[in-house]
Amino acid sequence: MENMIKKRFGSYAGDKGFITGDQLVGALAIQARENVEEGKHRLLGQILLGQGFITPSQIDEVLATMSRSMEYALSMGR
Repeated sequence: MENMIKKRFGSYAGDKGFITGDQLVGALAIQARENVEEGKHRLLGQILLGQGFITPSQIDEVLATMSRSMEYALSMGR
């Protein structure tokens, strides 16, 4: 099942033009640091939202696209 979806939230958000590559790299660095130093895991969308790089409606759009992609992959038997 994991191999069915190769793209992640950040890739979809970048593809849609919602965030830049630099913003994605920065948010991933924050996520990794928090995971290690604080033992907590914030979702990438939460981090990007907190930084003002993405809006709640853009997050919803990315998640809807991801859901459709997963449904398509499942229907294709991937």
